[in-house]
Amino acid sequence: MKNNVKRTERGWAGHFICSNRCRFRRNTLLEYRDIKIVVSSVGLMVSDGSHSFDMIGSERYYETMAFHADRDDTRFYDIDVTREVIFKSPWQIGEVDADDRANDMHEAVVAEIREMMIDERIEK
Repeated sequence: MKNNVKRTERGWAGHFICSNRCRFRRNTLLEYRDIKIVVSSVGLMVSDGSHSFDMIGSERYYETMAFHADRDDTRFYDIDVTREVIFKSPWQIGEVDADDRANDMHEAVVAEIREMMIDERIEK
């Protein structure tokens, strides 16, 4: 079936070295034919020893990225940091307490990547 993109929500961050300090984490694996893409969102990184939040990049508290996935040494497909997938949807939020917006941002990127996969605009 042409439009059959398998979607798996996973319980760990897909990118960002300090993701263990982030209160917001999303990781969605999209599979279509031989192509596997991980859409990862992180945010609200807790400052060490305080109740405030650190930015995770230049002027942002949340971000979403997408990468091709490869099977690692376990049974999971995780990101290949050398193969980022470029998309047009908004990918960053510069405000604290924006989990709802971050979820919407993640879903918009998932939808865009899904369409790119179906339209065969992403190579293996």
